[in-house]
Amino acid sequence: MSALEIASNLIITISILLAGRNSVHTWWTGIIGCILFGLLFFQAQLYADVTLQLFFVVTSAYGWILWRRGNNGQAKPVSRAGLRYVALISPLGLLIASLYALMLHRFTDAYAPLLDSLVLTFSVIAQWLLMQRRLEAWWFWLLVNTIAVPLFASRELYLTSFLYACYWVNAIVAFFYWRSQLADNTNIATTANASR
Repeated sequence: MSALEIASNLIITISILLAGRNSVHTWWTGIIGCILFGLLFFQAQLYADVTLQLFFVVTSAYGWILWRRGNNGQAKPVSRAGLRYVALISPLGLLIASLYALMLHRFTDAYAPLLDSLVLTFSVIAQWLLMQRRLEAWWFWLLVNTIAVPLFASRELYLTSFLYACYWVNAIVAFFYWRSQLADNTNIATTANASR
């Protein structure tokens, strides 16, 4: 276990817990953690995860803006993406992961290119939904964490693997917390419409 693994995990854990609590501070802490994770995954030859960390840095900056002002200058509320969206995006994610895995297998010395690519692809989907404050983001984070735990353990990133198992639990807790906020938003909107 290296100092880099410890530092990246500490900062990302803070970011993930903040996301679960629906806090805008998840984004700037995430940027720092993703830069550190990018370096760690490069050393572990998990190149799809390096690409993912670069994606996270850019989208975290955008998510920070969107969460603060993405609703006509107001904070964006929790909402649903819907089952139709999930049913469309999931097979597309599998296809993209398979194609990326083939590319990694052919042109790099990547370790476990398919699993690495699945983590990449479904993390992108989860991040996109998180940026939009969609409840279904947490379904995809559960899937990502399920794949990532054994992948990282196989590269002897034991702390990272352990924390991704904790993030799996966090995703469940966050799902229910966000769902309660969604219900609160719905009740507020219903009450406002009824009073008109």
